[in-house]
Amino acid sequence: MELGLAGRSVIVTGAASGIGRASALAFAREGARVALLDRDERGLRALQAELRASGIDSAVTLPVDVTDESSVRSAVEEAAAALDGVDVVVACAGVSGPFGSPVDEIALEAWNAVLAVNVTGPFLLVKHTLPHLRRSKAPAIVLLASDSSFVAAPGMVPYNASKGAVLQLMRALSVDLAPDGVRVNAVCPSIVDTPMARADLGVEPGGFAGADFPVQTAEEVARHVLYLASTASRPVNGHALVSDFGYLARSSFPA
Repeated sequence: MELGLAGRSVIVTGAASGIGRASALAFAREGARVALLDRDERGLRALQAELRASGIDSAVTLPVDVTDESSVRSAVEEAAAALDGVDVVVACAGVSGPFGSPVDEIALEAWNAVLAVNVTGPFLLVKHTLPHLRRSKAPAIVLLASDSSFVAAPGMVPYNASKGAVLQLMRALSVDLAPDGVRVNAVCPSIVDTPMARADLGVEPGGFAGADFPVQTAEEVARHVLYLASTASRPVNGHALVSDFGYLARSSFPA
């Protein structure tokens, strides 16, 4: 399948780790010009070094706090200048927040922190990239949602709520930005083998190999991101691409 990503200008948040990192690598290997945004500057440097080792020197690294509007605005403007525009925006920065906590033990600060990164972050990113996207010939936005946008695991109230909000943010943006020709879609994976998931579940690297439930890789999710960002998905807008091994399709009826 021809993705048509070569030469495209792409901004990826959360690029230092997990799905964001895998997506940034995949875009760069397709020939896209990529701006790598994250608050983890050390992780960004490591990713840039890996890209350079493979002969890719065009990637730009920019530290950003996705919850701070001035930080997002500045990073976007620097990225747009370095890439000579913005064609694709991928919002992968995310946190899980308190894991396994009863609702009445969740501090307001912890609740706000999750929504600030997972919901306000994508909003600010879209807000400040939109003037650049409107000048693109084939603009696309991909948000990282989750199967938790549809179902809820116990002990993850802030995360579940935030991912439900991301899904509706995607739908609302797809409607509002359609007149500008900007497509907005979301990927909604179930559990992915990432540092964040391993930390939440107390799993060592490679520890998911013996799990009694299916686990996908960040590279598999990155392929979904690239498809939604590419011209191959030109008619697709307002869509939630669920990759959960079919769990959402299963009835809970005990028969």
